[in-house]
This record gives sequence, C-alpha cells and structure tokens, in this order.
Amino acid sequence: MIGSVQRALRLLEAAGSHSEGAPAKQLAREAGLPLPTAYHLLRTLTHEGYLRRESGVFVLGAAAGRLAGGGLQQKRRSMILDSLAHFRDVVGAPVYFAVFREGEIELVGVSDTPASPAVEEWADFRATGHAHAIGQCLLAQLDEKTRKDYYERHPVEAVTQYTVRDQSALEHRIGALGRMEPVTERQEYALGTVCAAIPITAGDTAATMAISLPLHHEERLLYVVDRLRSEVGALLRTLSFSISI
Repeated sequence: MIGSVQRALRLLEAAGSHSEGAPAKQLAREAGLPLPTAYHLLRTLTHEGYLRRESGVFVLGAAAGRLAGGGLQQKRRSMILDSLAHFRDVVGAPVYFAVFREGEIELVGVSDTPASPAVEEWADFRATGHAHAIGQCLLAQLDEKTRKDYYERHPVEAVTQYTVRDQSALEHRIGALGRMEPVTERQEYALGTVCAAIPITAGDTAATMAISLPLHHEERLLYVVDRLRSEVGALLRTLSFSISI
C-alpha cells in the first residue's frame, strides 16, 4: 500500500462530507493526520484540482467531480447493458439501444448471443442512419432543421440495393410514421437481415431500442418488436427501469 495515497484519499473523503467546506485543521483531525502532513497533501490536492480553497476552507474541486461523474457514467452503462440482456432473453433476439447526441447517432449498447449475433457494423453506423431502423427511428424524432443538418453531413446514399433511394423518399417515409410507431427496414443496411426500432422517451434526447432478425425469420419481426415494446413499457411504468444517458 502507498501511504501517501491512502492519506490523500482520507482527506478527500473528509472534504466531501462537508458541503460548505472545512478548514485544514478539521480535515486533518477527521482524517487522523498530523497537521503538517495534511497541509502538504491539501496543497497538492488543490494544485491538481481535486480540492479548491475558498475563504479559508477546502471544498471538492472539478477533478474530484470528474472522478465521481466517471463512476456514475460507468454505473449507468452497466445498468443499460444489464437491461438490454434482460430484453434480449425475453424477445429471443439481439437488442440495441441508441441515442442522437450532439448531432450524431450513438450506439450506446448491444446485447446478443452466439446463437443470435448482432448485425456487424460494416458501414459507419453514425453516417448511415438513413439505412437502418435505428437511424430512421432517431431521425423521425428530430425536428426538420436538425435532420437537414444531419443529411448535409451524412448524405442519403445506397448502402445496399434495398436502401431508401434518396432524401425525399426517406422524408416521405418519416412523415408517414405515426407517433411512437415502430420503424422497420428490410435489408437496407445489411443483406439477409431485417430490423425494427421503437422510439424511447429519454428526457429531451431522441432514443431508440431495436431488434434484428435473419431474413428467413422475417415473419417474427413485428411480434418480436411488439414484445420488446410491451416489456420496455411495463418496466418504465413500474419505475423499475430507467434509461440513463
């Protein structure tokens, strides 16, 4: 064990227990450290941004906040992946979760099995939103200006011979969708694959969950996506599941 690291962590814990901050003598006492040692560590922690000194007291700094935020983000991601695994087992198909963030499509998590593998991302998923159910579902939740900005950076182009032919055709398809209606596509992104996506409420962020099936199981597509929608809806209603982004 490295003693100086242990002592510094005790000081951080002591500072974190005081929302209004605490003076060096109090932090030293609570951390069980000699005052000279505490002063030395407090100066170092302040220099590195883990503490901030204000009006004679020490409070947690921005660097400590980033550490806490990183841990929270990891916990959220783990919760999402656990939930996706649950949905995967219930519907018997790969399950995807994606959001539209800062102008781009972000695939947050995927859960599949060796027997039912997810679609391989052979063309950049972010740039081919027009060609897959996830992207089309996210684009349908955006306003016209935001979609136009996306198209300018990622033009509608053929990915397979089944891809929607142009931006006008895609906009017509999006405009015909009902509120909260699933989006389906057939071999538009990956040959031999059909996909469906449902819109998910996640604050002000466009989000979606989706499933994929081999083409020869196409007759199951609507049943599977309806089952997914039912499962997600039930868990949201009971507050036992929340999507954290």
